[in-house]
Amino acid sequence: MALDDQIEEGDDVTEVEGVKVIIDEFSLPYLKGSEVDYVDSLMGAGFTIHNPNAVRSCSCGHSFATEDDEGNPAPCGCGF
Repeated sequence: MALDDQIEEGDDVTEVEGVKVIIDEFSLPYLKGSEVDYVDSLMGAGFTIHNPNAVRSCSCGHSFATEDDEGNPAPCGCGF
């Protein structure tokens, strides 16, 4: 996930309570049905994503694999 001010052709744009969420065309099938939330807890604060398509993920949350994924996710440095 990254902050961006560019919307490219083919991007999916959804606005919820005044916040635009933009998903590129390649990532859209992997993120379909996902929920984004902002969490503020004793462990820290930040965005969290619940992705029902992920069958396994790394401990830091940067990489995940789907059931239909034929390849492996790119390594994120945490030993996925």
